[in-house]
Amino acid sequence: MTEHRRILLDGAAVETVRDGDELIAGDGRRVKAEEATHLPPVVPSKVIAVHLNHRSRVAEFGVRLPAAPTYFHKPTSALNSHKGAVVRPEGCKWLNYEGEVALVIGRTARNVSPAEAGGCIAGYTVANDYGLHDFRDTDAGSMLRVKGSDTLCPLGPGLVTGWDFHGKRLRTYVNGRVVQDGSTDEMNWDMHYLVADIARTITLYPGDVLLSGTPAGSRPVHPGDVVEVEVEGLGRLVNHVVTGPTAIRTDVGAQPTESEEVRSTALGGDWELRGVRPPKR
Repeated sequence: MTEHRRILLDGAAVETVRDGDELIAGDGRRVKAEEATHLPPVVPSKVIAVHLNHRSRVAEFGVRLPAAPTYFHKPTSALNSHKGAVVRPEGCKWLNYEGEVALVIGRTARNVSPAEAGGCIAGYTVANDYGLHDFRDTDAGSMLRVKGSDTLCPLGPGLVTGWDFHGKRLRTYVNGRVVQDGSTDEMNWDMHYLVADIARTITLYPGDVLLSGTPAGSRPVHPGDVVEVEVEGLGRLVNHVVTGPTAIRTDVGAQPTESEEVRSTALGGDWELRGVRPPKR
């Protein structure tokens, strides 16, 4: 396996290859990986995410998995990087982590079979598909602001090629405590299926990203929290949560809400309807 990272080096975006604890640029310059200023490992034209895929997540919500996957779109302006700050806007409180595996397209894919899809994948990286559920009442259909607000799509640290997605552990930590613990084997639809499904009607270009779903355990985080997503063989993506400097404008658009649907989704299911108290945080 080879890990490629994009970093800011002497003021320029530079592609590097990881060599142990160091990152090596094409011109031979070296920098310690821990000291590097990271950028998202790829520059996609689009980021597409599957709603439900992990069986533990489906069981947590007490719903039935659909016959085929459904998706939403995260704009590229939501991209963030390893060690980047995730912004919870002032006036919002229901910001949830979702540790995931992201696949990255390596060559143009259109109308490919699942058997052919593997040849269209460049590699994989770690993702955290943050959700700002304060806007769920108004954006439940599109998930635009819920999942697409600025900084809510951290990827990294790097793009790993030659990685086999079968049987890999996925864990999310908040302030050092394990809060999600799943496996790629609990996905109902694997990476090749997702590529083939999307590419039936949407052309996937090199660099495009598909997020493959999260296991059970997504919960709200708060300013000051450090969130880490670790995937076996892909590394550990680290981010911290901060408060936005300004409040959501009140003179336009729908405002953040705290309905039963918002609370229920953020806390992992219909807690009140099932007579279960949400876990203390």
